[in-house]
Amino acid sequence: MDLLAEPGVLAAVLAIVFFAGIVQAGLGMGFGLTAAPMVALLDPMLVPAPVLILGFFSSAWVAILHRGQIVWPEVGLATAGRFAGVAITTALLVSFSRDAFTIAFAVLVILAVAMSLAGVRFPFNRLSLVAVAVVSGIMGTITSVGAPPLALVYQSRPPGPSRATLAAFFTLGVALSLGALILTGWCRWHDAELAAVMAPAMIAGLVVAGRFRAAFDTRYRALMLAASGFAGLILLGRTIWG
Repeated sequence: MDLLAEPGVLAAVLAIVFFAGIVQAGLGMGFGLTAAPMVALLDPMLVPAPVLILGFFSSAWVAILHRGQIVWPEVGLATAGRFAGVAITTALLVSFSRDAFTIAFAVLVILAVAMSLAGVRFPFNRLSLVAVAVVSGIMGTITSVGAPPLALVYQSRPPGPSRATLAAFFTLGVALSLGALILTGWCRWHDAELAAVMAPAMIAGLVVAGRFRAAFDTRYRALMLAASGFAGLILLGRTIWG
């Protein structure tokens, strides 16, 4: 689909990306989780690479704005886990279909949300951080939705440092995922062109997000769980029923 030749689709995509930019600025993560399932329903060519490209810049924006609150040891541990997840995905991309991965990841997201709603909490420690980062690397590289595992670990942490730390992690993590997609041929120049078309809407969302900061801080857990579950359902339905 030529995005510029379909004004209605383009308007819908830009609206989704605008809102995803607001979510990213408010939480430090969630751009892909918010944007990817919806834009994929409109045009499958927009995922994963174009959304990941935008996710890199939106994460970097938030990380720079809140750099004083970044907990760098946590970023280092999580990035090591993300690297492992991306390495696994790179090896599998050449022989496994994306649909199979998407179904598995969607089920994982829905299960994770159900566990949180049931009162299950993942402890925040080095092992859990690295483990969920590995899962985030696999999920994020294939579907551009890598936030849900991290959300379950960080949901009880202070919002300010969490937002900054997660933004720094996803800046580095998305760069790793894009490198894997380039190596395996899943990211080409046309993906960068599609990302450029959507970029103004993302920037607008990031700019106006400050007006919604208080709401993101007080509703952090509910928003992330709802968004994670919604993304999982959409990904699962789209893959199965196409």
